[in-house]
Amino acid sequence: MPDTLELLILQVLSGGGEMHGYGIAQQLRLLSDEVLQVGESSLYPALQRLLVKGWVKAEWGTSDNNRRASRRAAGSISRSSAARLII
Repeated sequence: MPDTLELLILQVLSGGGEMHGYGIAQQLRLLSDEVLQVGESSLYPALQRLLVKGWVKAEWGTSDNNRRASRRAAGSISRSSAARLII
């Protein structure tokens, strides 16, 4: 269910600020009380789909441990686009 994962990612990013992929995965795990563990093979394609749709913005920078990482933030989503994602 790719759309479900996309909604969860958008929910995590809607809190404001920027997060890298690992941080998004950790936040999803914490929000689900350790039930949902999203692997890289699911997370990064979902982030790419959101990026292509313009719902997530990405920028390269440095992670907390001084590694090169892409940080993502929620973009603007129209109501009609959000409705299509939910349906």
